Amino acid sequence: MKKIFLIILILIFGIKTNAQNKEEARVIAAVENLRLAMISGDRTALSNIVSADLSYGHSGGKIEDKTAFVEAISSGASDFVTINLSKQTVKVIGKTALVRHQLDAKTNDNGKPADVKIGIFLVWQKEGKAWKLLGRQAFKLP
Repeated sequence: MKKIFLIILILIFGIKTNAQNKEEARVIAAVENLRLAMISGDRTALSNIVSADLSYGHSGGKIEDKTAFVEAISSGASDFVTINLSKQTVKVIGKTALVRHQLDAKTNDNGKPADVKIGIFLVWQKEGKAWKLLGRQAFKLP
């Protein structure tokens, strides 16, 4: 009886872990789609990957909603030439995902080239079958 109970627990835990890994993979794919959309500046791609309730925080304290974020990137006012992500962690809790990473980028905001190295905290929310960016906060690294 103990062996059967143990086998059932292992199977349940294994199924849950596998489902968790699949959702983590989907979140990682969403992060990559966001990265590519930010580099390309494609208005439709940007609009599709973020939630209508987006709160997008910059390391300097500026906060943008979805409309302001999409406009800034697609207009080139905030222009990412390259974006490299490292030290990424992903934690999925139900229909919410927490992502942290370091962002190293080359920018060309309003024609002014710069190098950026910041920490990022992202909150993703599952809307239907898609993961949408709900919140983002950048912070300066030591």
